[in-house]
Order: sequence, then C-alpha cells, then structure tokens
Amino acid sequence: MDSTIFKAYDIRGVYPDQINEDTAWKIGYAAAQFLRAQLSGYQRGQANAQCVCIGRDMRSHSETLVKSLIEGMNSTGANVIDIGMIDTPQMYFAINHLGTCGGVQVTASHNPAKYNGFKVSGIGAKPVGVDTGLKDIEHIAMALLHTKGIAAGSIEKRDLTDEYRNHVLKFLKSGLRKLKVAIDASNGMAGKMVPAIFGRLPIEIIGINFEHKGTFKHEPNPLIEENLKELKAAIKSKKCDFGICFDGDADRLIMVDEKGNSIGCDLLTALMVPYFLYRQPKSTVVYDLRSSLVVSEEVLKYGGTPRRERVGHAFMKKALRDSHAVFGGELSGHFYYRDNYYADSGLITLTHVLNIVSGSKVPVSEMIKPLRRYFNSGELNFEVDDKRARMDDLAKRYKDAQIDYLDGVTVRYKEWWFNCRPSNTEPLLRLNVEAKTNKLLVEKLSEIETLLGKPV
Repeated sequence: MDSTIFKAYDIRGVYPDQINEDTAWKIGYAAAQFLRAQLSGYQRGQANAQCVCIGRDMRSHSETLVKSLIEGMNSTGANVIDIGMIDTPQMYFAINHLGTCGGVQVTASHNPAKYNGFKVSGIGAKPVGVDTGLKDIEHIAMALLHTKGIAAGSIEKRDLTDEYRNHVLKFLKSGLRKLKVAIDASNGMAGKMVPAIFGRLPIEIIGINFEHKGTFKHEPNPLIEENLKELKAAIKSKKCDFGICFDGDADRLIMVDEKGNSIGCDLLTALMVPYFLYRQPKSTVVYDLRSSLVVSEEVLKYGGTPRRERVGHAFMKKALRDSHAVFGGELSGHFYYRDNYYADSGLITLTHVLNIVSGSKVPVSEMIKPLRRYFNSGELNFEVDDKRARMDDLAKRYKDAQIDYLDGVTVRYKEWWFNCRPSNTEPLLRLNVEAKTNKLLVEKLSEIETLLGKPV
C-alpha cells in the first residue's frame, strides 16, 4: 500500500494505481477497528454503536471500492449500514441520526475523475485526521498482509433521503419568496441531492451539470474561476437572482451574484453574520485566518465574538465545539453550523442563503457591496526549497509588525496584512495578502515576491 495516500484530513489517491479494491479492504478493516475502539463502555450498549456508516459519491469506481471497504469492515466483526450514493454532509447526519461509532465516505471531493479516496468520521461525526486517529488507521492498514477474512459482521442498506431532507429544511424560514437560482452541480452529488431536497420549494432552479457519468465537464472545484463560466452565463441569460456552484461531494460551494460576480467565501461568511447573530445574540463566529478583516469587523459590529482559527475542517470543527460557536466559515467554501452537529454542509448553507436573499429588498450585488471594502490577492502559491526558512525570512523582514504563528506566519500592519502558511503535502507556501487600497496591495505583494519569488 502506498503510504502517500494518507493526507492530513483524509485518504486520497489515483485509481487504481494508489487507491484500489485491495486498498479499500485494508482501509475498511483498519477504520472499523479504530472506530469501534473509541467507544466508551456506556456507548457500546447503544443500539447502533457497533455499526459503521458507509456512503459513496458518483465516481465510476466508488461502488466497487465500497464493496471491498465493507468486506474489510465485516472481517473485524463490525456491522455496516450502507446509506448509498450521498453527499458527504449526509454522512455526518447519518452518524448522529443513527448513533453509529462513525462512518466512511468514499469520495475524492473536488479532485478529477481519476481520483478516489476515503473521508473518515468518528463518534458524533467528529473528523478523523492525522492528529485524531488517521495515523492509527494508517498503521493498522499498512501492517495488513492480506485482504481475506471471515465476514462476521452484517450489512444493512438504508435510504435516509426523507430524514435528511427534513433535517436540511428545518433551517428554512416560512414565507420564502419565489427566487430563480442557477445551480452548477459540477456533475457531482449536488446533482442528486438538490432536486431531492429543494425540488418541492417555490423556487425555480436552473440546473447545470446535474448528470452523473463518472466524469466531469469541468473540474469539480468551485474555487477556480474558470469552472464558473457556465454558471455565470446561465445567471445572466436566465436573469437569476444568484447562482451556486458545488464541489464534487457537495460539502463546499461558492456563490455568484445576479451580475455574474463571484463572491469570496469570506464575504459570504460576513454576509451571514447579522443573520445568525440576530437569532443568537452575542454568539461566537469562527473563521479561518485567511479571511478578510471584514469578517471580524462584522462580527464585532453585530455584538458577537470573532474567533480566528487555523485552516482545515478538523481545526474549524474543534473550534466550533470548544467555543459553542453558532457557525463558522472557511475561505475554501466550507460552512459549519452548531445545529448541524458542528459539521459543514453545502445544502444547509444554500438553505440559509435562500433565507437571507428572500428577506432582502435589494439584489445580492447590493447586499455584498458594503463588504467589498478591502483589496486582496487571493491565495497565491510559491514553490520554495525550505518552507520554514522562507517564513522566518518574512518574519524578520516585517519584525516591526504584529506577528503570530497560529498557522504559518501572519503579519499585521494598520493598513495591510498577510498570512503565509506551508502546504501539508507539497513544497509550497500559500500566501494571502490584504490591503486598504489596491495600490498598497500591489506594492506589498511585489515586496513579498522579492523574498518568495514569483507565484506558480
């Protein structure tokens, strides 16, 4: 087994060279052992506590990987509840709804069609990452010499669509006005789940790339501007109120206004702040440290407590739990909710957006306009030979600034700031710069490039 498939937050690689049925069996065996071992004595006696939820996305090889994954789990004596082809957030719902010891979703998220992988969640849908169990699963899986065993566990198939629909739509306010919304499912799981969840609502959905063929018309990554072309064209030609583009497993999204302008996910976080703090006054809102200053400013403006956090869903979810935050937003398009088991959900985010837009008398572009008060670089990648040394160079160069090391190095001045953090898997530094004027942004970005080189 190729150890490089074990990433910081999940298991992912190219099918069949790195991820295949043999790999799936071993991952199933290892994950079931780990998840069941986490149960306390009290939890072991609960109805489905010894069960593991299994789901998959629409990739052409996901079904056969699930079969082998289940066989591996059954060989440990674990019982499996197979909930079928689902979006990843439905897995978080299922673990909590059914009370299982955890679950595994077979998906490669936003990666191209040749990739596949496994997202592992524990009790209560808590993320299992490199620091919270994924290393243990790797050690067990890498030590296995064969993929055969007696299938001592059982398999139960469940369709949770109705229960899941009720869960998502419980966040929808009454009196929703008729809206026209363009949705690009990226040939991913939103193509199945959006009609199933929202099909009966008084909104007109202009569906784009809802078909499942095991391939993608465009890469299922909504953060790449090139991938939004079809969505933006549909918004303009159909005169939509706004548009949404989902990633492959529908746990992330990006929003586009009625004029075809992309809305940064930090700005969407800021837009949601008064909506949540009106209902839950003085609550904490969590945001990742790449986000615009506008997020913390809006949280303070509406009487909340801003909490800045490291990048990554494991850190965001833990921060939400620790602070009992009402919601959290990440620049990557993940949005997390206290009332959704502190987990992220693209469909619940769409529900809240529908509420916000429906309750406004102005178009989305006008709602966002006051939040576009800073200029930012977007995330830039720099290939460097020594990531630690280059970050140290930046800290020395700007030693008169306010500096912290929550995730990489963050440098703050009154008029501008930046964060530079290392990639977990590549020889890259990722840079985000923000300034009060575009002129200052260009000037400081050029200055930083003298230390890091040109972005790749």
